[in-house]
Amino acid sequence: MKLWISSMRLRTLPLSISGIILASFLAEYNGFFEWDIFIFAILTTISFQILSNLANDYGDGVKGTDNNDRIGPERAIQSGSISPDSMFSAIKISILISIVLAFMLIFLAFGVKHFLLTVIFFLLGIASIVAAIRYTVGSNAYGYNGLGDVFVFLFFGLVSVIGCYVLYAKQIDHVVFLPACVIGLLSVAVLNLNNMRDIISDEKSSKITLAVRLGAKNAKIYHLTLIAFAILLSILFGILYYTSIYNLIFIVAYIPLIKHFIKVYKNEDSQVLDGELKKLALTTFLLAILMGIGHLL
Repeated sequence: MKLWISSMRLRTLPLSISGIILASFLAEYNGFFEWDIFIFAILTTISFQILSNLANDYGDGVKGTDNNDRIGPERAIQSGSISPDSMFSAIKISILISIVLAFMLIFLAFGVKHFLLTVIFFLLGIASIVAAIRYTVGSNAYGYNGLGDVFVFLFFGLVSVIGCYVLYAKQIDHVVFLPACVIGLLSVAVLNLNNMRDIISDEKSSKITLAVRLGAKNAKIYHLTLIAFAILLSILFGILYYTSIYNLIFIVAYIPLIKHFIKVYKNEDSQVLDGELKKLALTTFLLAILMGIGHLL
């Protein structure tokens, strides 16, 4: 059990639910929040993330991308502690769980009254499952072609925040767009940081991430740009929807974010980046909570 829990990479879960939490705060402010939708949105998102983590372990493991050159924590297939067949079976079980949870979430949110939204979110659920698997699995895995950043921005940012808000409100409101972009940009930054760490081993294994395409120097510039734009857009959100000084409580999250910015800017050692991954993911989670709370105050 401990081995399987490790392969699910629970440290990635706070980042995955950041958009759900922020969207829920925005929905509460506008009078749409419902606890049952919140609980199932969290469970569904976690199931998608665990599916993605298992699929990534499988895809990178069978392709040999996870090898001794990799700097990050040893993966399950890489270490030989879980066989590819066992991991593939776990992926199938994870897909089934994700489908059941997504179906229950959609039914809770829309019932039989909102047919068009039901169809749209059913398709989004399928797309989320496919995206989770196809990041590293298959001969045309998009994570091996430099498209991971685009998909992370779409699913961790736009779909997560805007989609979750629509589950509550049954409509899209302007208040969700800037927060969606903020969470999306920081989620891409987490992925890029991971790819910067593994840039040498990925290039040797023909995993052409955007970091590999850009090269170490430009990947760093790209990373710092993502952080800077996320900060600017969050400030813009605070200004546009300002009602009291308490709205700006999310500025507290800038402290670890700016520390991270400086550390990456000065860094020349790929191994240092591994420790920054958790910090950036948790900072994104903190920012999401504080932006949401600040909007309510």
